[in-house]
Amino acid sequence: MSKPSDLIHGTLDLLILNTISLEPKHGWAIAKRIQQVSNEVLQISQGALYPALHRLEQQGWIRSEWRVTDGGRDAKYYTLTKAGRIQLVKELEQWERLSTAVGLAIRLAPEAAS
Repeated sequence: MSKPSDLIHGTLDLLILNTISLEPKHGWAIAKRIQQVSNEVLQISQGALYPALHRLEQQGWIRSEWRVTDGGRDAKYYTLTKAGRIQLVKELEQWERLSTAVGLAIRLAPEAAS
């Protein structure tokens, strides 16, 4: 299983922004959604998730408000701001460039060694 330290630097921010892009979610739901859509490969710990949420909120990319969950508990729900939607597009573009470049390097590396 991957740990947050195994993620490429900055990937957690992208995962969080993308996860809440469709609807507001509380922290536990964000972590569970990332785990679910990654086929259980990515498991984000609270120790990584909540500092990232706090940082994203300080940057103005997300905002939070207290709501009651379906289970009747109070939880802080996170929503993308307009600036967060713009940042999500930038992060997705950067991810595409990076993942394409890594893919090329991996495919070409054995040829260069021959």
